[in-house]
Amino acid sequence: MVEMIWYGTLSETALNAIGSMAAFCTTVSLLPQLLRVWRRKHAEDISTSTFLVFSVGLASWLTYGLCVHSFPMIMGNALTLAQALAILALKRRYAQRSPQPR
Repeated sequence: MVEMIWYGTLSETALNAIGSMAAFCTTVSLLPQLLRVWRRKHAEDISTSTFLVFSVGLASWLTYGLCVHSFPMIMGNALTLAQALAILALKRRYAQRSPQPR
């Protein structure tokens, strides 16, 4: 077990508040991108590899959050992962609709 000394004066409530704020900011950060892709019906400028690696990272953080029973980490990463996967799904859907350049 790793003891983290630097936060020794913070209560569990304060730590959860910090985690909740981080989860909120992370989750909200993808919403404008998701809405933009959905409204414009194209996502050519979205990097598939970036979002795939990002999604693997989110899934890993979600798994870690489940293991340590951290509600802010679980909710933040689950919601952000859902948005990232939605962006990837829309990118794929709209790429199939648009004509391919020759």
